[in-house]
Amino acid sequence: MSKVCSVCGKHPSAGRNVSHSHRVTNRMFHPNIQKVSVVVDGTVKKINVCTKCMKAGKVTRG
Repeated sequence: MSKVCSVCGKHPSAGRNVSHSHRVTNRMFHPNIQKVSVVVDGTVKKINVCTKCMKAGKVTRG
């Protein structure tokens, strides 16, 4: 499944884990992407949407 939100374009970003002793390892921050049925131009389609867009009401569930 795609890790990109179809509404806002949010995608995984890179960062680092930093321990107490300051040892650094790479990590990824993944957005919470869900495949949902959404009404687009009067038709129902399944698209990948992040949960922040769903909570903000940017999509109408179908």
